[in-house]
Amino acid sequence: MFEATQEVLVAIWHQDFSVLLAPGSAILIYILVTLFIGLESSFLPAAPLPCDSIVVLTGTLAAVGVLNPVIAFPLLIIAASLGSWLAYSQGRWLNRLPIVQSWLDKIPDASMRTVDTLLTRHGLIALFSARFIPGVRCVLPMAMGMRAKEMPRFHYFAWLSATMWVGLLCGIGFLLPSLPEPISRLATMALMAAPVITLCLAILSFITWRARQAMCRLKPIQKDA
Repeated sequence: MFEATQEVLVAIWHQDFSVLLAPGSAILIYILVTLFIGLESSFLPAAPLPCDSIVVLTGTLAAVGVLNPVIAFPLLIIAASLGSWLAYSQGRWLNRLPIVQSWLDKIPDASMRTVDTLLTRHGLIALFSARFIPGVRCVLPMAMGMRAKEMPRFHYFAWLSATMWVGLLCGIGFLLPSLPEPISRLATMALMAAPVITLCLAILSFITWRARQAMCRLKPIQKDA
């Protein structure tokens, strides 16, 4: 059993269809992809897991008959939603720690009110967009747990954004086998590279934002000098 699990695990990571199409591997695939999505959505150390490509792969396996879409798609939605709830719960727990409260107290009230307004007004768009960025997929629900007070509203956003995310990526994966081989191969490569590109863009945006903040702080000092 352990060897079979390890073989399917490696096959999912490398998207080795010769192993994944083998009879009897469906149950292990259901368990492992659900576990991957749940872990990556809830815990920051699991951010390197290639969850976007795994969701696309699930759609492709459903299209070729290895998985049942009626079972696979709801499992992914449940895993993504519960993962976001776990991250949200971590944020609520962190918010009780004195050191975290001391960090938050240093932020101006106007900035915190802006954050609260954005999370309230654009929670669905924010959660849906964050699901395409590794790491942010977990960090944003955690931040909402630290600031947002309406748990039912968060659950609504989490489940709806998870449904949209799984539906979009699984739908793309479901269509891939019907495309010509060269186009299908290029589309698969692009989908595998997309999470890395979005992560790099997010890091670059954060660095740019921090650099602008540092420059804004230096300007008053230079004027006084």
